[in-house]
Amino acid sequence: MRRLVLESQSPRRKKLLDQIGIPFTVFPCDVDETIDEDVTPCKCVEILSTRKAEYAAREFSERLSTVVLAADTVVVLHGKILGKPKNRDEAFEMLSLLENKWHQVLTGITMIDVESGRRLVHVEKTKVKIRKLTADAIWNYIDSGEPLDKAGAYGIQGLGALLVEKLDGCYFNVVGLPLFSVSVMLSHMGIDSPLDRNQRQPEADAQKA
Repeated sequence: MRRLVLESQSPRRKKLLDQIGIPFTVFPCDVDETIDEDVTPCKCVEILSTRKAEYAAREFSERLSTVVLAADTVVVLHGKILGKPKNRDEAFEMLSLLENKWHQVLTGITMIDVESGRRLVHVEKTKVKIRKLTADAIWNYIDSGEPLDKAGAYGIQGLGALLVEKLDGCYFNVVGLPLFSVSVMLSHMGIDSPLDRNQRQPEADAQKA
Protein backbone atom coordinates (compact mmCIF):
# COMPACT_ATOMS: atom_id res chain seq x y z
CA MET A 1 0.00 0.00 0.00
CA ARG A 2 1.33 3.40 -0.99
CA ARG A 3 1.68 5.98 1.75
CA LEU A 4 0.84 9.68 1.27
CA VAL A 5 2.65 12.47 3.11
CA LEU A 6 1.16 15.97 3.06
CA GLU A 7 3.79 18.66 3.48
CA SER A 8 1.75 21.52 4.90
CA GLN A 9 1.25 23.71 7.92
CA SER A 10 -2.26 24.62 6.73
CA PRO A 11 -5.19 23.18 8.69
CA ARG A 12 -7.36 23.98 5.66
CA ARG A 13 -5.35 21.69 3.36
CA LYS A 14 -5.47 18.93 5.95
CA LYS A 15 -9.24 19.29 6.24
CA LEU A 16 -9.68 19.22 2.46
CA LEU A 17 -7.58 16.09 2.04
CA ASP A 18 -9.51 14.44 4.90
CA GLN A 19 -12.68 15.22 2.96
CA ILE A 20 -11.82 12.87 0.07
CA GLY A 21 -11.04 9.89 2.30
CA ILE A 22 -7.38 9.26 1.41
CA PRO A 23 -5.21 8.36 4.45
CA PHE A 24 -2.16 10.60 4.89
CA THR A 25 0.48 11.79 7.33
CA VAL A 26 1.13 15.50 7.90
CA PHE A 27 4.75 16.61 7.78
CA PRO A 28 5.11 20.43 7.90
CA CYS A 29 8.44 21.85 6.71
CA ASP A 30 10.06 25.21 7.32
CA VAL A 31 11.65 26.02 3.96
CA ASP A 32 13.08 29.22 2.53
CA GLU A 33 10.32 30.92 0.53
CA THR A 34 12.53 33.63 -0.97
CA ILE A 35 11.89 34.06 -4.69
CA ASP A 36 13.49 36.41 -7.23
CA GLU A 37 11.29 39.43 -7.95
CA ASP A 38 11.26 38.81 -11.71
CA VAL A 39 9.68 35.35 -11.32
CA THR A 40 6.06 35.19 -12.52
CA PRO A 41 3.36 34.24 -9.98
CA CYS A 42 2.70 31.00 -11.87
CA LYS A 43 6.37 30.02 -11.76
CA CYS A 44 6.57 31.15 -8.13
CA VAL A 45 3.97 28.66 -6.85
CA GLU A 46 5.56 25.93 -8.96
CA ILE A 47 9.01 26.62 -7.47
CA LEU A 48 7.78 26.85 -3.88
CA SER A 49 5.62 23.72 -3.99
CA THR A 50 8.53 21.81 -5.50
CA ARG A 51 10.94 23.17 -2.89
CA LYS A 52 8.63 21.97 -0.10
CA ALA A 53 8.07 18.56 -1.71
CA GLU A 54 11.80 18.00 -2.23
CA TYR A 55 12.52 18.83 1.41
CA ALA A 56 9.89 16.36 2.65
CA ALA A 57 11.02 13.71 0.17
CA ARG A 58 14.56 13.88 1.56
CA GLU A 59 13.19 13.40 5.08
CA PHE A 60 11.28 10.28 3.97
CA SER A 61 13.98 8.92 1.66
CA GLU A 62 14.26 5.66 3.62
CA ARG A 63 10.55 4.92 3.48
CA LEU A 64 9.63 3.18 0.26
CA SER A 65 6.15 3.34 -1.29
CA THR A 66 5.78 6.93 -0.10
CA VAL A 67 4.39 9.82 -2.14
CA VAL A 68 4.92 13.39 -0.95
CA LEU A 69 2.37 16.11 -1.74
CA ALA A 70 3.16 19.81 -1.32
CA ALA A 71 1.27 22.93 -2.38
CA ASP A 72 1.63 26.70 -2.43
CA THR A 73 -1.26 29.14 -2.99
CA VAL A 74 -1.13 32.83 -3.88
CA VAL A 75 -3.62 35.59 -4.70
CA VAL A 76 -2.69 37.61 -7.80
CA LEU A 77 -4.03 40.98 -8.90
CA HIS A 78 -2.75 42.56 -12.13
CA GLY A 79 0.27 40.24 -12.09
CA LYS A 80 1.24 41.12 -8.50
CA ILE A 81 1.15 38.62 -5.63
CA LEU A 82 -0.82 39.70 -2.57
CA GLY A 83 0.53 37.88 0.48
CA LYS A 84 -0.79 37.75 4.03
CA PRO A 85 -1.41 41.22 5.51
CA LYS A 86 0.97 42.24 8.28
CA ASN A 87 -1.67 44.28 10.12
CA ARG A 88 -5.21 45.65 9.93
CA ASP A 89 -4.26 48.63 7.77
CA GLU A 90 -2.56 46.40 5.22
CA ALA A 91 -5.60 44.11 5.19
CA PHE A 92 -7.80 47.14 4.47
CA GLU A 93 -5.48 48.19 1.64
CA MET A 94 -5.55 44.73 0.05
CA LEU A 95 -9.32 44.37 0.24
CA SER A 96 -9.75 47.88 -1.17
CA LEU A 97 -7.58 46.85 -4.13
CA LEU A 98 -9.56 43.64 -4.69
CA GLU A 99 -13.08 45.04 -4.32
CA ASN A 100 -15.23 45.10 -7.45
CA LYS A 101 -12.46 43.41 -9.48
CA TRP A 102 -11.51 39.98 -10.79
CA HIS A 103 -8.29 38.41 -9.54
CA GLN A 104 -6.62 35.01 -9.79
CA VAL A 105 -5.85 32.38 -7.19
CA LEU A 106 -2.97 30.10 -8.17
CA THR A 107 -1.99 26.88 -6.43
CA GLY A 108 1.19 25.05 -7.33
CA ILE A 109 1.06 21.32 -6.57
CA THR A 110 4.09 19.01 -6.57
CA MET A 111 4.07 15.27 -5.93
CA ILE A 112 7.20 13.17 -5.62
CA ASP A 113 7.47 9.39 -5.51
CA VAL A 114 10.20 8.95 -2.91
CA GLU A 115 11.35 5.56 -4.22
CA SER A 116 11.59 6.33 -7.95
CA GLY A 117 12.09 10.09 -7.81
CA ARG A 118 9.24 10.55 -10.27
CA ARG A 119 7.46 13.86 -9.89
CA LEU A 120 4.31 15.58 -11.10
CA VAL A 121 3.86 19.37 -11.07
CA HIS A 122 0.65 21.27 -11.79
CA VAL A 123 -0.56 24.85 -11.37
CA GLU A 124 -4.31 25.31 -10.81
CA LYS A 125 -5.88 28.68 -11.69
CA THR A 126 -9.19 30.07 -10.46
CA LYS A 127 -10.67 33.49 -11.21
CA VAL A 128 -12.51 35.23 -8.37
CA LYS A 129 -14.51 38.45 -8.37
CA ILE A 130 -14.86 40.33 -5.09
CA ARG A 131 -18.11 42.31 -4.85
CA LYS A 132 -18.31 46.06 -4.45
CA LEU A 133 -17.51 46.90 -0.84
CA THR A 134 -17.95 49.92 1.39
CA ALA A 135 -15.25 50.93 3.84
CA ASP A 136 -17.57 49.85 6.68
CA ALA A 137 -17.98 46.37 5.15
CA ILE A 138 -14.21 45.99 4.85
CA TRP A 139 -13.60 47.07 8.46
CA ASN A 140 -16.40 44.80 9.70
CA TYR A 141 -14.69 41.88 7.97
CA ILE A 142 -11.31 42.85 9.41
CA ASP A 143 -12.87 43.06 12.88
CA SER A 144 -13.78 39.36 12.54
CA GLY A 145 -10.04 38.58 12.62
CA GLU A 146 -10.33 36.30 9.61
CA PRO A 147 -8.23 38.24 7.06
CA LEU A 148 -5.01 38.48 9.03
CA ASP A 149 -3.67 34.98 8.28
CA LYS A 150 -5.00 34.70 4.72
CA ALA A 151 -3.28 35.46 1.42
CA GLY A 152 -5.09 38.38 -0.16
CA ALA A 153 -6.70 39.15 3.23
CA TYR A 154 -9.77 36.94 2.77
CA GLY A 155 -10.88 33.35 3.25
CA ILE A 156 -13.62 32.06 0.97
CA GLN A 157 -14.41 29.15 3.31
CA GLY A 158 -15.43 31.49 6.15
CA LEU A 159 -17.11 34.87 6.49
CA GLY A 160 -15.15 35.88 3.39
CA ALA A 161 -17.63 33.89 1.31
CA LEU A 162 -19.85 37.00 1.57
CA LEU A 163 -17.19 38.98 -0.30
CA VAL A 164 -17.17 36.72 -3.37
CA GLU A 165 -19.60 37.70 -6.11
CA LYS A 166 -18.47 35.25 -8.81
CA LEU A 167 -16.00 32.43 -9.29
CA ASP A 168 -14.63 30.79 -12.42
CA GLY A 169 -12.80 27.52 -11.77
CA CYS A 170 -12.23 25.27 -8.78
CA TYR A 171 -13.68 26.51 -5.47
CA PHE A 172 -11.39 24.23 -3.45
CA ASN A 173 -8.38 25.82 -5.14
CA VAL A 174 -9.32 29.11 -3.48
CA VAL A 175 -9.45 27.34 -0.13
CA GLY A 176 -5.95 25.97 -0.75
CA LEU A 177 -6.05 22.58 -2.50
CA PRO A 178 -7.85 21.79 -5.79
CA LEU A 179 -9.25 18.39 -4.92
CA PHE A 180 -10.11 17.12 -8.40
CA SER A 181 -6.66 17.86 -9.81
CA VAL A 182 -5.03 16.40 -6.70
CA SER A 183 -7.06 13.19 -7.03
CA VAL A 184 -6.04 12.82 -10.69
CA MET A 185 -2.37 13.34 -9.83
CA LEU A 186 -2.59 10.86 -6.96
CA SER A 187 -4.09 8.23 -9.26
CA HIS A 188 -1.09 8.65 -11.57
CA MET A 189 1.07 8.00 -8.50
CA GLY A 190 -0.80 4.80 -7.67
CA ILE A 191 -3.06 6.21 -4.95
CA ASP A 192 -6.75 5.95 -5.85
CA SER A 193 -9.61 7.82 -4.26
CA PRO A 194 -12.37 5.78 -2.55
CA LEU A 195 -14.51 6.19 -5.69
CA ASP A 196 -11.85 4.75 -7.98
CA ARG A 197 -10.73 1.73 -5.98
CA ASN A 198 -11.48 -1.67 -7.50
CA GLN A 199 -13.36 -3.33 -4.66
CA ARG A 200 -15.54 -5.78 -6.59
CA GLN A 201 -14.71 -8.81 -8.64
CA PRO A 202 -15.55 -8.62 -12.35
CA GLU A 203 -18.86 -10.36 -13.11
CA ALA A 204 -17.19 -13.21 -15.00
CA ASP A 205 -14.87 -13.97 -12.09
CA ALA A 206 -17.79 -13.90 -9.67
CA GLN A 207 -19.70 -16.42 -11.76
CA LYS A 208 -16.72 -18.80 -11.81
CA ALA A 209 -16.53 -18.65 -8.05
